[in-house]
Amino acid sequence: MIRKPFYLLFSLFLLLALGSFSVEAADKVVKILAIGNSFSEDAIEQNFYELAEADGIQVIVANLYHPGCSLERHANNMHNDIKDYNYRKVMNGVMVKTPDMTIDKALADEDWDYVSLQQASHFSGQFQTYNPYVSELFEYVKAHVKPSAKIMFHMTWAYAKDSNHDGFKNYDRSQSVMYKAITDAAGKVMKQLPFDILIPSGTAIQNARTSKLGDTLNRDGYHLNLLYGRYTAACTWFEAIFGRSVVGNAYAPVGISEYQRLIAQHAAHEAVKKPLAVTDLQKVALPATLLPVR
Repeated sequence: MIRKPFYLLFSLFLLLALGSFSVEAADKVVKILAIGNSFSEDAIEQNFYELAEADGIQVIVANLYHPGCSLERHANNMHNDIKDYNYRKVMNGVMVKTPDMTIDKALADEDWDYVSLQQASHFSGQFQTYNPYVSELFEYVKAHVKPSAKIMFHMTWAYAKDSNHDGFKNYDRSQSVMYKAITDAAGKVMKQLPFDILIPSGTAIQNARTSKLGDTLNRDGYHLNLLYGRYTAACTWFEAIFGRSVVGNAYAPVGISEYQRLIAQHAAHEAVKKPLAVTDLQKVALPATLLPVR
């Protein structure tokens, strides 16, 4: 039998230890870097910091940005230490931009917890364009981050059905053909390399398109709608990285409707659950308490 004084002392010690751990965990800043292009700009340069903050998570999030940058160009920049990037870094909700950045300097800038790679959108469904570049980049990043860091692959989205992007011809100008090609390529790259996380933004956008929002998730046929398109992608990054359901997260950008917020969150949540298959969201509806009074 445990004597009461000893039990009380042990309980007090345990509570203090747990309290110390909780404070330490709460104070940790999670650091995330995307080696990307304008599609990572759409996904994380806005909304992501606020989603994390609303859930009590402190983050530094950065995007190593060059428009339309392919894996081949990233690899060439890496090998030749080319100052090809506008480095956008969000700290305490404020973005600071640094021009002429290299991959090497960006990787050394912070003790990153997560680093992502992605293909240029027009090549995203053409797996033959991934190699050898994705392997070279993966190995380089792995060698330049701490052992506990997670390396992620960002799966981008298919273009709008009426997109006039030149790269759309690679997919017979068909959104469904492009989406299928993207998921096939993403599945192959996840089998080829030991990526820790797949961020299925492409599936989240495709999920949202099944709702009453329809094919309105883009602003120019390929980049995301500035409001609920970008919010959907940020929600996907949030849930994929933190493993917490984004459904019910209190943050929503100014101007978004309650239905758009709900669809974006559900689209992201279902994509993380089933990253390579579309989930029909036609039946997602506003809670009765939010429906207009007739």
